[in-house]
Amino acid sequence: MAFDFKKEYREFYLPPNRPELIAVPRWNYLAVRGEGDPNTEGGAYQRAIGVLYAVAYTLKMSYKTDHQIAGFYDYVVPPLEGFWYQEGVDGVDYSRKEAFRWISVIRLPDFVTEEDFRWAVETAERKKKLDCSEAEFLPVEEGLCVQMLHLGPFDDEPASVARMDAYLAEQGYVNDWESGRLHHEIYLSDARRVPPEKWKTVIRHPVRKLT
Repeated sequence: MAFDFKKEYREFYLPPNRPELIAVPRWNYLAVRGEGDPNTEGGAYQRAIGVLYAVAYTLKMSYKTDHQIAGFYDYVVPPLEGFWYQEGVDGVDYSRKEAFRWISVIRLPDFVTEEDFRWAVETAERKKKLDCSEAEFLPVEEGLCVQMLHLGPFDDEPASVARMDAYLAEQGYVNDWESGRLHHEIYLSDARRVPPEKWKTVIRHPVRKLT
């Protein structure tokens, strides 16, 4: 049976729909950076998602090629994630989508090296005839965070964020935007097939203890 990150690491991918603190270790991601409204038809965000999945599935299917990855095991491609920010804003302002800057990512299995990543980018470009030059191998260590499962449309996320902020205040923590860490979302639903009221999104924010 294929290894499923969501099931094996439930604490990171399937949290409850209430705030909780969690320490997130260092992981490697396949990433594409960009800016602008993610809802723009045919825009930079949608192109970035195409690149991510092209490279991600090239890695997943590498065992059928001449490029044999050491330590490879069959796995389910992890869900799409995104780090979001806007210049001069703590967290994000949902009313100004055109000002978004984002890093769209898919987690990489630990056995994928930078060399394997480069092979996948070159192979995806050649086979898919797709410019994958903006893809990057990105290590991220989020550290201590608050997270919860948000149910519903993305535009309703401020209500969940308010619950997270209230929880932090009760526990003696604050958001730690000064550290350079970002608003993080993990998308557990296929927005093309699931109605917005049933979308499931993990929201994660960096935190620190009040001193």
